[in-house]
Amino acid sequence: VKCSSTLFSKKKTKINIVFVDNSSTPIEPVYPNSTTGEPFPWNEPRLPASVRPVNYNLSLTPNLTSKTFTGRTVINMMIQHDTKRVVLHSSDLNITKATFQVGKDKSVEVKVLEYKPWQLIAVSFPEDLKAGQVCVLTLEYKANLSNTYDGFYNSSYNDVTGAKRVLAATQFEPQAARKAFPCFDEPAFKATFLVRITREPEYITLSNMPKAKTTTLPSGLLEDEFEQTSVNMSTYLVAFIVANFTSVSRNVSVYSVAEKKEHTHYALDAASKLLQFYNTIFDVDYPLRKLDLVAIPDFLAGAMENWGLITFRETTLLVGNQSSPLDKQLVANVVAHELAHQWFGNLVTMRWWNDLWLSEGFATYWQYTSLTTVFPQLYPGDEFLEVRFKAMAKDSLNSTHSVSVSSQMTSPEDVLEMFDSVTYEKGASLLLMLNSTLPDGQFRKGLIEYLNKYRGSNSVTDDLWNSLTQVSLVLVSFSMVFDGYRLWMCQAQVLPQQESVSDMMRTWTLQKGFPLVTVSCKDGQVNLTQEPFLLSRENTTHTSSLWHIPVSYVNDTTLKVSDSVKWLKLNYMNTGFYIVHYGVEGWAALINTLKTDISSFTAHDRASLIHNMFALSRLGRVSFPQVLSLLGYLTKETETAPLKEALSQLSSVYRLLDKRPDPYLGYILNLFGPLINSLDWGEEQSVSRQELRSALFEMACGLGQENCTDQAKVLYDQRTNSTQPKIIPGDLERVVFSVAAQSDSGWLSLLEAYGHTTYDSEKRKILQALASTQDTRRIVWILNAGLQGSIIQTQELPLLIGTVSDGFAGHLFVWNFVKENWDSIIEKFPLGSYPIQSIIKSTTSQFSTQMHLEEVQGFFSGLKERGHPMRSVQEALETIRLNQDWMDRNLPALRQSL
Repeated sequence: VKCSSTLFSKKKTKINIVFVDNSSTPIEPVYPNSTTGEPFPWNEPRLPASVRPVNYNLSLTPNLTSKTFTGRTVINMMIQHDTKRVVLHSSDLNITKATFQVGKDKSVEVKVLEYKPWQLIAVSFPEDLKAGQVCVLTLEYKANLSNTYDGFYNSSYNDVTGAKRVLAATQFEPQAARKAFPCFDEPAFKATFLVRITREPEYITLSNMPKAKTTTLPSGLLEDEFEQTSVNMSTYLVAFIVANFTSVSRNVSVYSVAEKKEHTHYALDAASKLLQFYNTIFDVDYPLRKLDLVAIPDFLAGAMENWGLITFRETTLLVGNQSSPLDKQLVANVVAHELAHQWFGNLVTMRWWNDLWLSEGFATYWQYTSLTTVFPQLYPGDEFLEVRFKAMAKDSLNSTHSVSVSSQMTSPEDVLEMFDSVTYEKGASLLLMLNSTLPDGQFRKGLIEYLNKYRGSNSVTDDLWNSLTQVSLVLVSFSMVFDGYRLWMCQAQVLPQQESVSDMMRTWTLQKGFPLVTVSCKDGQVNLTQEPFLLSRENTTHTSSLWHIPVSYVNDTTLKVSDSVKWLKLNYMNTGFYIVHYGVEGWAALINTLKTDISSFTAHDRASLIHNMFALSRLGRVSFPQVLSLLGYLTKETETAPLKEALSQLSSVYRLLDKRPDPYLGYILNLFGPLINSLDWGEEQSVSRQELRSALFEMACGLGQENCTDQAKVLYDQRTNSTQPKIIPGDLERVVFSVAAQSDSGWLSLLEAYGHTTYDSEKRKILQALASTQDTRRIVWILNAGLQGSIIQTQELPLLIGTVSDGFAGHLFVWNFVKENWDSIIEKFPLGSYPIQSIIKSTTSQFSTQMHLEEVQGFFSGLKERGHPMRSVQEALETIRLNQDWMDRNLPALRQSL
C-alpha cells in the first residue's frame, strides 16, 4: 500500500512523503496476560464504549469487627456495539461467583478474568453480544475494608468517655469506587443506583438517597434499603456510611458524632441559605429528595461532594458557639464549594478527568461568589484574590499544566495530580475574568443554558464555551484605570469582528501558563505587548500562541491618552489572570501616586501592584530595590488585602535567606511595627481585621518580638492558670498556642489539651502549635506520632510536615524524615494525591543551594515508579533552581539596600 502526502513549509517547498506497508496481513492486537495466565481480552487502560451500565443494584454487608465486607453487585447494561466481551473495573475484590444473563434467557455462570495493573476485569463470550441487547451481570465478592482513606474504608475514634468507636465510610473520587464494588468506574458511564447495606442494630447507615425500608434478617442484623437514585450519576459520587452518628435537620441535615451535635448548627444554617441561593441563581432546582452533610472523624480530603451525602472533615463542618468568625469562614467556604458541586460536577459531569476543572474550577468560583451575596461579612473577595495569586505562582512554572489537558491522560497518578491549584483556583480565576468581560447577565444566562443542555450527562470544555457563545456571541469591553477614573473601551478590530467566547477562552484553557502584558507610553500613545510569564526558560514547552486578553488590542494596538494623565493601571480589581509590567517610568508614577494619594487605587488594586512587582522581581524584570521602593507606601496602608500580600511575599524571601540576616528582619519589623503596635489583643468582630491581626501577630511573635510574645504568654496563662479561665479570641489562638509551645511546660499542657478538647478548630490550632516547636526531640516525636496514627490521626501528617518545615530548626530535619519514611507515607497517601503534592512542596520549597538540588533530584530519581514521574517532583526541582537564581541575582543588592 502506497500513499502520498504533499506538505508545504513556510517557504512553500514541496515535500513528498511516501508511506510503504509491505505486510500482507493485518497486525493482530497484543493482549496482556490476566492473573490466570490467559490472555486478557482488552489492551487499553480506558474502558471500551461497547457496553453501558443502566442500573446498579448493590448489596453490602460490612463487618466492623473483622474489618471485612461482602458484596453482591447486579449491573443491568445495554450493549452499544456488537462485542464479545464485557470489561469493567475491580480493585482488591475477591470475586467468588459471576453470572450473566442476556435478555430473558436463563442466567449462566461465567468466568471472570482480571488484569491487576489496570484494575480491570472482563468476561468473554464465544458469540457476539448484539447492539441493543439488555444484559445483566451479577458478581458476588468479598474484600477487606480499606486501611487507607479511599474506597470503602474503616476508621475509629474515641468518644467523650474515651471508648473506642468504629465506623466505615467511602471516598471514591477519583477512581476508588472499584474498591467497593465492580463497576464501570469512569465519569462518562453514568447510571442509577439502588443500595442495600446490612448493619448491626447499634449503627445507622446513610447513602445518596433517603432510606426506603429496614428489614430485620434472621441473623438479627438489619438491612437498610435506600431509594433508587432519581438521576443518573457517575460511580465516583456514590457513597455510603455505617456509623454511630446523630443529626440536626431543616431543609438539609447535618450529621456528627453524638457529643458534637451542638457544633452542627452553623453548618446547617449556612447550607440551608446556600442551597436556596444556588436553586435561584442556577434556575435549576437541586434534584434529589434529601441532602446530608456528614462530619467524619477520620477523613483525608477537606470534603467530598457525593450527591446527596456530602462528607467532610470535622474541622471543615463543625464549629462551636465560641468559635471565631474566621473558623466559621472556613466552614462556610467548604460548604459553599461542595453545594456548588451538586450542579457543577454532579448534575453535569466532565467526560474525563482531563476536564476536571469543569467541576472544581466552577465549585471554587461559586464558593466565593455565593458567599459574597449570602455572607458578605466573611469578606470572601479578599480570600479569592489571595488564592488567585497563589495559583499564578504555580502556573508561572514550566512544570505547570493547561487547565484542560490531553484526554490521553490515563494513569492514576496523572489523574490525582489534576487536583491542584491550576485546576481549582486558576479555573475559578478564568471564570471570574470571563464574567467580568461579558455584558451584565450574559455569564449566568450561558451557564443556565449549559446546565439545562447537559444535565444528567457529561460535557467537555468546548461544550461550556459553545453554550456561553450562544447567548453572548461577541466580547465587547474591557477596563483600565487612569488617574482614578475607570475607562471602558471597545474591542479593537485587529481580532475578528465577532470574537466568540470560545475563541477567547480556548487560548486560556488549552495552553499552560498566563501572559505578561508590558505597557509602554510614548507621545501620548500606550502600547501593549504580551509574552508568556515564564520563570524558567530552560526546556520550555510553551507554544508561541497568544492569549486573547481583555486588554490586548485597543485602537489598532495603541491607546491615546492626554498629556495630563500621570499614571495608568491595567487589570482593574485584578479580575484578569495576567501580570502587568509598566516599565521604569510607569512604575515610578504608580509608586509616587501610592505614596501621595493612596485612595486613588482600590485595596485589591494595591494588592495586585505589590504582587506584580514581586513577580517581576522573580522574573528578573525589576530589581529588588524597586520592590522596596514600592513597599515604602505601606506605612500608610490599613487594608487587609495589600498588607497580607506584602507580608506573604516578604516572608517567602525571609525563608530563603540562609542565615535570616538581621538587616532584613529589622526592615520587616520597621515596616509593620507601627501597625502591629496599634492593634489590641481583645475581641474583634470584623473577619477582615481578624485575618490581618492574626497574620501580623504570628509574624511578630514568630520573629521573637518580646512585646508580642509577652502578651501571648499572658493570654495563655489567663487561659490555663487562672481560677476563672479567660477565653482567647479565636483568631489569636494559633499565635498564643505557638508561643506557649516553645516552653517545656507549655508544650506539655498543649499536648494534654489536644487529647481533651472537643472543638475541632481549636484542636487543629493546638496541633500546629505543637509542630512549631524548635525542640528537635519533640519534632521527632510529633512527626512519628502523625505517621503512626494513634495519638494524632494520620490525616494530619501533611499539616504537621508543613508546619515543621516553616520552622528554623525543623525545615532540614523534616526533609530527612520524609526521605526515611517515604515508603510508609505513600502507603497512606497515594502517589500524585494532594497530600503527597503538599508534602513535597513544603519540604523542598525553601532550598536554594546546588547541594540541596542534587539531593532532591537524586532521591526522587532513585524512587523510579515510587515517585519520580510526578509533576510535583518536577515542580520542586524547578523551584529550587529558581531559588538559586533569585539568591544569586538579588542577595547582593538586598544586602546593600538594607
